[in-house]
Order: sequence, then C-alpha cells, then structure tokens
Amino acid sequence: MRHALKNAILALAIAPLGAWAQDYPAREIRSICNFSVGSGADIVVRYYSDKLAKLAGKPVVVENRTGVQGSLASEYVAHSKPDGYTIMITPASSTLAAARYMFKQLRFDPDKDFAPVTTLAKLSFAIAVDAKSPVRSIAELTEHLKKKPGHGAYATGSNTGQVTGELYKEMAGLSTTYVPYKETMSALADTISGRVDFMTYDITFLVPQARAGRIRILAVTSATRRAPLPDVPTMVESGFPGYDLAPWWGVVVPAGTPQAVVDKLADWFNQITQSEETKKFLENLATDPFPGSPGSMAALLKTEIDQWGRYARLAKIEPQ
Repeated sequence: MRHALKNAILALAIAPLGAWAQDYPAREIRSICNFSVGSGADIVVRYYSDKLAKLAGKPVVVENRTGVQGSLASEYVAHSKPDGYTIMITPASSTLAAARYMFKQLRFDPDKDFAPVTTLAKLSFAIAVDAKSPVRSIAELTEHLKKKPGHGAYATGSNTGQVTGELYKEMAGLSTTYVPYKETMSALADTISGRVDFMTYDITFLVPQARAGRIRILAVTSATRRAPLPDVPTMVESGFPGYDLAPWWGVVVPAGTPQAVVDKLADWFNQITQSEETKKFLENLATDPFPGSPGSMAALLKTEIDQWGRYARLAKIEPQ
C-alpha cells in the first residue's frame, strides 16, 4: 500500500513536467544573438533559428542585442523567464567562459545562471589586414607594426577576438592598442580605411570578406589549417608555438528551465547539426559540426572557464 502511494505521488509530481514538454512550444521562441546583424555570429544564429522553427512548428524570432563583447545579450538571457521561450545560440567558449576574466563587474554567473542545452560547432578566428596592404604574412605585419609609434591599433568585437590580438601582441613583443567595436562592419570599414592596422574576427565573417577582395587573411588561430583557406597558415606555422584558439558554439537557456524542455531543445538542435544540409552550411563557413548534450556541454564549459583563465593571464588581460 505504501509503495503504491509513493508511486502515485511521484506520478503526480512528474506529470506537469511531462505535459509541459509535450505542449512546448505553444508560442514563438526568442533567439537572442550576442552580435550585430551581418556578423559571422548572426549568420549562424539565423540559420539555426530558421531550422529550429521548422522542427518546433512555431516562429523563432532572432533578436540582436549587441554590446560589451556579447555580454549584454548574455545578461539579458540570464535574467529571462526560465520557460524555454528565450534561448541563446552563442559562441559560448568566449561569451560565457571568458566573461569573468574580461569584466570586473559581471551581471551574470556563467556557471549558475544558464542551463546548457548542447554544443553545435567548432570554428577558428583569424588575423586579417586590408586587401590593399603590402603586408602578406604575420612576420611582415609584426615588422610593420614595430615601425609605428605605439605599434598601431587593431579592431575586434568579441572576447575571443581580444585574446587573439593580445596573445599575438604578447608573443610578438608588441604594444598595439586594442580598439573594441560594437558593429562588425564598422571594424571592417576602419581596417580597410587604415584607421586600424588589422582586425581579429571569426573566419565565418572574414572568409566572405576575403573572397570579395576586401581583406587579406594572414593566419588562423586553430591548430590546423581550415579547408576554405588551404593556403593560409596557422599562427603556429607563422612562428608562434603553442598558439591554439578554437572557439565552439552552443545553446543555453536560463537556469531553472524544465529539464524536459532542455532535452527537447537538445534533440532538435542535434537533429539540425547532424543533417547533411547543416554539415554543408558549416563547411562553407570553415566550421566543424560538434553535436553534444546538456551534460557534455556543461562539462566542457567548466573546462573552458579554467582554460580562459590561462589565456587571460598569458595575454595579460586586465578585467575592464
């Protein structure tokens, strides 16, 4: 009798969660993007959001909340209602794992304020200059910068972009000024005009700009060369041993979101990532598929938080 009563109480406790997941989503989902319209991040977020809408049967509306190297969007999601209707598709290894080393006052906790859903993809960053510049290698860029007062300036708009630049500066013996940008196209315009000497952005954004003849990519930050850029060396090949930055994408929702909803989202996102259409899409962006689970992403995020601590110390980054 006692056993039957216990089972009945458990069934009543579980039923609402099951019903919630079964009915989810009942309305449109907001997909928050950390970076500006037209950026490499925006391209990925809009692709996955469109595919999610088809699987979920409800609209998925992308909202670009830019600023403070992606942290404004992260803060917004962290404090949103944990009901599954606000999600963030993000380069989590930088927007979340790096955040506590970049800012003195962080209005969200990367460990506690988010429920990881799943990983999506891995990519690389790169160092690029104006296509009209005579600089054609990292060695030539270093030589060029050392001839300038203060060693010039560089543009970026993300945590990973800053670490890319600061690691290069530290290892090359440069004091180049870091110039943060809220809008990707503004950074591109200032690189082309010569207001800054180089830019450090993800190759999702930089590859199309290089193909259009606007910029020249000098090196990628990953340990190996990328398929769309077979002639572009890595930073290691450019004379910087141990240089390896390979950010990854993931999906998070506010902490406290019902696990059944998190699992449902994880299943949908993994279906998207594992489709042949998505594999081709990611390949065109020089990005590798990286499906996962709530558990695997949570473990990876903890590892990355420690890793970013080492990056910040090596690059001598002071929290702002």
